Amino acid sequence: MRKVAVLAAGGTGGHLFPAQALAEALIARGWSIVLASDERVAGLAGDFPAERRIGLSSATFRRGDPIGMMRAGFAVLRGASQARALYREIGPNVVVGFGGYPSFPALMGAILDKRPTVIHEQNAVMGRANRRLASRVTTVACAFPTLIKAPPQVAARAQVVGNPVRPAIRALYETPYVPPAPGGPVRVLITGGSQGARLLSELPPEAVAALPDDLRRRLVVQQQTRPESMEIARRTYRNAVVDAEIAPFFRDLASRLGAAHLVIGRGGAGSVCEIAVAGKPAILVPLAAALDDDQGQNARLLADAGGAEVARENQLTVESLSGALVKLINNPERLARMAAASRSVAIPDAAERLADVVEKTARA
Repeated sequence: MRKVAVLAAGGTGGHLFPAQALAEALIARGWSIVLASDERVAGLAGDFPAERRIGLSSATFRRGDPIGMMRAGFAVLRGASQARALYREIGPNVVVGFGGYPSFPALMGAILDKRPTVIHEQNAVMGRANRRLASRVTTVACAFPTLIKAPPQVAARAQVVGNPVRPAIRALYETPYVPPAPGGPVRVLITGGSQGARLLSELPPEAVAALPDDLRRRLVVQQQTRPESMEIARRTYRNAVVDAEIAPFFRDLASRLGAAHLVIGRGGAGSVCEIAVAGKPAILVPLAAALDDDQGQNARLLADAGGAEVARENQLTVESLSGALVKLINNPERLARMAAASRSVAIPDAAERLADVVEKTARA
């Protein structure tokens, strides 16, 4: 009989993309995959290679909201009951959770049934859902060598496997970084502005427009921008005579990342690990509102290695970003050193490493 793995992931790309990479690795080893999440997954998981998708009851709550906490508790219990009924039907060999509140009932159901369980934490700071369950699961795997906010006994037994990336990103690890030629084009990829982030939608075009003419005319910019800021960004680049492509989302992000000389983006776990695997120099602007400063802690992986400069939101200005661009564009040797530093902390085979952990847990 084929082995069955239930992968439980929240309805965001940060949780789903690593789960998808693991699913593809396990399928190659002969496993059957079931995806458990909530209703949000439909819009993001169209290509997820699961033989079956299930929606489990779940909910989150705001701190200081006792009524919301009670409602969320009942929803999770209902979702755990739904999961246990499903498990009796399909008999999973292992249940793997990737964080986010939709993963909670799937893992809770498996724990109650005493089935093998794995948690994968993508961030350098352990998320709330994983934190609540980590001491009760069979195995804890993580992407970063640090696991802040994890209980000490959990951090001590956590296995660092990296953050699984999609095959198209994994392939970039084999491609050497080539810095921009003197006087030649400089390709800059700007991400992180597509999800309502005004700062990374509108400030980079202004910073580029403030560059000296000779540098500005060398730039080839590809920028993800929130829809309501697209026209402002296009006009700013057009007035500055900059070759720029603006879109809310790039589906071929891997090829664009591979071609980039410099990346400007957030400090999300997926972004940081993809930049590392691709071996790119970066300017990272962690989301200030991120819970427990997880993006700032993620960004430290590249910053401490020398692969990225980190700019906090309250310190980022048109002048500071423009100045950073001038220094980097005028120093291709430094860009090359940063690229090598980024690649030095990458774990390109994270999906295979996590698949090894999952199989070992299933056999335990």
